[in-house]
Amino acid sequence: MKLFKLRHLKLYSSFLATLVCFIATSDACTRIVFLGENQQIITARSMDWKDEIDTNLWIFPRGIERNGLVGEQSISWQSKYGSVIASSYDVATTDGVNEKGLVANLLWLAESEYSTKPASGHALSISIWAQFMLDNFATVAEAVTYLQQHPLTVMTDNVPGQSRLATLHLSLSDNTGDSAIIEYINGDQVIHHNRQYQVMTNSPTYDKQLEMEKYWQDIGGLAFLPGTNRAADRFARASFYINSLPKQIDDNTAVASVFSVIRNISVPYGLTTEASPEISSTRWRTLYDHKRRLYFFESALTPNVFWTNLNQIDFSKETGTVKTLKLGQGQRNIFSGNVNSQYKASEPFKFQGLTAKQLSY
Repeated sequence: MKLFKLRHLKLYSSFLATLVCFIATSDACTRIVFLGENQQIITARSMDWKDEIDTNLWIFPRGIERNGLVGEQSISWQSKYGSVIASSYDVATTDGVNEKGLVANLLWLAESEYSTKPASGHALSISIWAQFMLDNFATVAEAVTYLQQHPLTVMTDNVPGQSRLATLHLSLSDNTGDSAIIEYINGDQVIHHNRQYQVMTNSPTYDKQLEMEKYWQDIGGLAFLPGTNRAADRFARASFYINSLPKQIDDNTAVASVFSVIRNISVPYGLTTEASPEISSTRWRTLYDHKRRLYFFESALTPNVFWTNLNQIDFSKETGTVKTLKLGQGQRNIFSGNVNSQYKASEPFKFQGLTAKQLSY
């Protein structure tokens, strides 16, 4: 037994040595997709961030006129689908689902590099990137086909209140369990599209994350799993656990099981490591039950899980209205169960765009 453990510890140490150049300083999040039987598909994510991010929930109906907010070359569109989203700083969509079951999750990726010059007619701010997907596409395949034919120029800006640029990658999932990961590397759009791409964390880039997955499949999760909060280790644990869950379970048990996985790979609230700023507290978690059309939210600072039922929302252009559920500072407002009736009509927030000065260089 000692020789067995020593052998795997040596293998793990050697593996980490080859990854050290890829694991960049970043804020941590994780996204997972559960592929169950009887159409039981669930997407969940954690939001790990070292600072308060002023998150609220919003309902957007169809028919909203939007543009990319990067000047004359911005793409323009009218929302084809309604959506329920979680905002960041009330200037960006960072997570959400549309009425057709397409889920979009934005996670940090330090290696991201975006263009500084908008391309003709297909440019947009990073703040509205996820919303563009939710507004326009019903499935992952539909979104990927569009992006392959019309690559977007995503342009970034500083994180509100900070001097560093937002560097993110985007995951998509849908009611069939299909997945895609979209990144911008050296200014170019890179798409990874496969139903088996169930897990995404932060650094390294997704091609390297897939290499890590192959390594841990050879080791076997029952023999050894890494335990730190770093992105590479969270990826290994998430991949093992999400695929170890029973596939034939009732709906409530499936939600509980997936929540248990995303909690397992979350970072304890208040935990900070001065030498490793990428280890940041999990502030909230979301989970979307694709089968029942329930969008769950869980704050680290409140005792209850609550949900929005998309079956009970009027997303129509004619009679639907923009509504918001204010979560309070640190998402401390306490809710329980179905919260549809607690959303209030509101003016929509303004997505953060790039100024003329920023676009001039």
